[in-house]
Amino acid sequence: MNTDFTSETRAIFIDGLRNAHAMENQALSIMKPQVARIENYPEVASRLQQHIRETEGQITRLESILSGFDKEPSTLKDTALSMVGSLATIGHAMAGDEILKNSFANYAFENFEIAAYNSLLVLAQAGGLQEAQQILQQNLSEEEAMAEWLEQNLPVVTLRYAELREAGQTAKS
Repeated sequence: MNTDFTSETRAIFIDGLRNAHAMENQALSIMKPQVARIENYPEVASRLQQHIRETEGQITRLESILSGFDKEPSTLKDTALSMVGSLATIGHAMAGDEILKNSFANYAFENFEIAAYNSLLVLAQAGGLQEAQQILQQNLSEEEAMAEWLEQNLPVVTLRYAELREAGQTAKS
């Protein structure tokens, strides 16, 4: 692909940025209720709070790229994906193993975000958009770090859940 953005490639990139913005809003709609419900897993709550702050920064950074194209995020996409995230969270809250289901879903979602940012980076590189590349790389790095943390901590969370259940204590969140 040449380094000139055709109008179609530019449209694909902008659509991808809007999708990423909506994706990050969806992530907030998933993480914020989880943090509010966590009682027995302080390390998970702490890391989710950190990632909420990172996600809010990612949203701001995506908005800066969009504004460079004189574009805005898609309110419809933001709203729709936030609603989907809220529904998923409600579904997990009803489960007896809520913390495990949330851990699995969060890990999967982080990897989805990683794929989205990798795709956007390809287009930014092809278009020679240095500033956008730096911003997208920062977002990608934060998502990779969160996915790695989730993967490394799944054994701890799983064993803690089992221990609490064995002791007859509330273990779900």
